[in-house]
Amino acid sequence: MDSNPKALSLFMANFLNKFGIFYCHMVEPRTLKSGEKCEHYESLKPVRKAFNGSFIVAGGYDREEGNKVAGDGNGDLVAYGRLFLPNPDLSRRFELDVPLNK
Repeated sequence: MDSNPKALSLFMANFLNKFGIFYCHMVEPRTLKSGEKCEHYESLKPVRKAFNGSFIVAGGYDREEGNKVAGDGNGDLVAYGRLFLPNPDLSRRFELDVPLNK
């Protein structure tokens, strides 16, 4: 674990900008252990502001949380890993607001 992850993340965002990198994909630290969430929606905000390209966030988001992050401008795109595996039609399920497979 880095002793100053915020400073490192900001350094890397600015460093990547020098190369015109198209996107940055980061994981929001939102879990303490499997199945347990802790909210840290603001932790990536400074990095999002610093990075010039598209910003993809991940971190166990559900439909509502993903919409909030995208709506607040804290991410351009939201990656869904765990929810997508049992729901390959996840975008359609989100669109229709229907139950998800476990």
